[in-house]
Amino acid sequence: MKPVEEKPRLAASKILSLERAYELVDGLKRQGQCVVFTNGCFDLVHLGHARYLAAAKQMGDVLIVAINSDPSVRELKGPGRPIVPQDERAETLAALEAVDYVTIFDNPTVQPVVARMLPQVLVKGAGWAPDEIVGRAEVEAAGGRVVSVGAAADISSTDIIHAALKVHG
Repeated sequence: MKPVEEKPRLAASKILSLERAYELVDGLKRQGQCVVFTNGCFDLVHLGHARYLAAAKQMGDVLIVAINSDPSVRELKGPGRPIVPQDERAETLAALEAVDYVTIFDNPTVQPVVARMLPQVLVKGAGWAPDEIVGRAEVEAAGGRVVSVGAAADISSTDIIHAALKVHG
């Protein structure tokens, strides 16, 4: 008898409301699963993001990515951003094999989300100094660890946007 192949989950099924994400993380931790968490705007998903998320996934059992909502991206990056709307950014990230779940948060800072989820591993890109990583104190106080990942740190959405504008004015 031929083994049954596992069907890939549709990206949309991996996108959770923030409340549902909290419930999921609580349940995963009760089951002894290691939850890895990261966040960002992910305005234009690029190779640096793919490498960074693949590296983050290797640090635990389940990778949860929280993205800034459109209003919070505007507050952080200024008018004209995001380029890609939040629902499309969420679905693009959810389509990546390394990403188990995606959620969207409205605050300009992820601190309340991290403080509520308390993942065992909090991951950020190498561009963040250890003392700049939001949620670090809460995660470490709960016995978790904070990791900076340097995969393709020289690639950024902002640089891609500037290059496109230079060429296409």
